[in-house]
Parts: sequence; structure tokens; C-alpha cells
Amino acid sequence: MHQLDPAALLRRATELSRAIAGTTAPNPAVGCVITDATGTAIFGEGATQPPGGHHAEIEALLAAGAAAYGGCAYVTLEPCNHTGRTGPCAEALLQAGIAELHYIHSDPNPVASGGAERLRSAGVKVVQHGQLRSEPLVPWLLSTRLGRAHITLKVAHTLDGFTAAEDGTSQWITGAVARRRVHADRARRDAIVVGTGTVLADNPRLNARPEDGGEYSHQPEPIVVGSRALPEHSHLAQRGAHRCASIPELLDYLSARGHVDVLVEGGASLAGSLLRAGLVDALESYTAPTLLGSGRGISGGGLARTISEQKRFVLESSEVLGADVLLIARSPQAHRLLIDREE
Repeated sequence: MHQLDPAALLRRATELSRAIAGTTAPNPAVGCVITDATGTAIFGEGATQPPGGHHAEIEALLAAGAAAYGGCAYVTLEPCNHTGRTGPCAEALLQAGIAELHYIHSDPNPVASGGAERLRSAGVKVVQHGQLRSEPLVPWLLSTRLGRAHITLKVAHTLDGFTAAEDGTSQWITGAVARRRVHADRARRDAIVVGTGTVLADNPRLNARPEDGGEYSHQPEPIVVGSRALPEHSHLAQRGAHRCASIPELLDYLSARGHVDVLVEGGASLAGSLLRAGLVDALESYTAPTLLGSGRGISGGGLARTISEQKRFVLESSEVLGADVLLIARSPQAHRLLIDREE
């Protein structure tokens, strides 16, 4: 039989974690694959369950059963080494007889870290693949280091930087392919945040909807920031969206709820406030090949008086979505924390 590449097995573990992203907070979305000793056959797969449920390693071990003895574990995050709602995964791997561990990210939480060393000290071969990255884990990794929720700002705009026309209309700047991607992305988030201005102008639903018109099984919590009253007939008022009067109140609420991965979808005033406060960790910029010439901008006000004061981000990826382009960038602080994750 053909031996499986460790990187491919860790990518498979990442796929498993992507499928449950948004359902595990405040715990990380982790994936795990168990193989035989030679890495030629997969015996078990698993991903983190909602809080109180099994971690990914336990799910994979349960699927593998006795076949896990003498086998290899491929995990996106270093196995935990503490007892919380569940027992330490490092001990579970030892008890199952795992002989080799491959993982991508070290656990940045000092309370839970140390699983790799525990396994190594017990005679298990341990290999870290630090050159890889498990994207579903990134918000949790950064949130743990930042001490607050990881915030992504999503904007859709024209080539000349406008998010709405002068009369306030904004639907639709981007096309159907981009919108499908947005809804799939929403389904992986813990919460979606907008300002009261966006509610009054667009009456958004902030839910995650596939093409068939239904709803994804996981729905992020809708949150509205601002002091203006919401119309009783608005979608978010009907859904009972949580209200926060200010950004500090928002951060406190996100922490209290255990939200890790948060998407901000507008409007310009809220976006500008978050940018000026240095609270935007990632930027998702959907750009349509169209021009307005005038209208509403992204930030609702100046972010810099001179070119040297630009709010710079680090470009991480680009993707063509039909006629539109998605750029994903990270703040210099978040980028540095991610790059230096093992130091």
C-alpha cells in the first residue's frame, strides 16, 4: 500500500476542523487523523465537538478503537495536557498506545500546553510541522495571544473604494459567486457585528444561507453596536440581536460569551472606529470591477492625515470569485503573532 504523506494527513485533519469551525468556541476547532504505524491506512478521524463534548483526539481514537495501538496521530493543534470539561488528550493518546504524534501548532494557552512534551517524555516520537498552517485555528490562536476576540472586517466595494452609492444603495456591488462565499464564511463564525446605521439603511438578516434558500446548521450570533433604536420590524429586532452601546461594551460581551472568531460587516462608522482603535486583526476586501465616482467609503472618516500614517495590512491571499476579487490581509500585529507563534 502507498504510504501517506504526513503533510497530506495534516491537511486532512485541517479539512475535518474546517467542517466544525464556528461550533466549538471558546475551544479551538481541531482535527485529528489516526493511522497505522506505517502511515498507509487511516483508522480513525475526528474533530472537536461543541463545549463539553469530546476533543478531536478522543473522537478519532473512538473511531479507531483497538487499531490505534502502535499507530500515529496527526493533529492540527498540540494535544492538551490539562483537565477542563474533559480529560487531557495527551494522556488519552498514551493510554491508547499511540507511538507517533505529528502536529502543526503549539498550544499558546499556558494552562493547556505541554502535551507534546508529555508524550515525548513517555517515549512517543513527536514531530512538529511548523511550516504548515491550519487556517481554522488561526482566529483561536490569535485570540488566545491577544486576550480578546479575533476581529475580521469584511468590506465589499468598487474599484474606487466606495461601499455604497450617494443615495445609500449598496445591493449588489459584488456578484453571486462572492455572495455565496460570504454566506459560507458566515457559517464558520461565532458572531457577526454591524452598527445601527447598517441596520437602518440595509435591514440585514446577518444569517448564513446556502443557495437553496435555507439556512446553514450553524448560525453566528448577530450583534448590533450603537445607541439608536432599531425599527421593530427590522430583521435583527425580530431575531433579538444583542445590543452593545460601545466598542468597549462589545469587547466585554464577546469575552463573556466566549466568542473567538468575530466578523464585522459594517457600517463605515463602526469600521472606522475599530480601525482607529487597532482592533481589526484581519481584513476581507471584496472588490468589484465597477466605478461609482462618489458615495460612501469604507471607514466613514479619515484614518490618516498623511501618507506615512496609512493603516497598513499584510496581504496573505487573493482569490478570483466570478468577476470579483477577494483580498485577505492581516494587521501587522496579528501577522507578527502568527509568524512568531513558536518562539
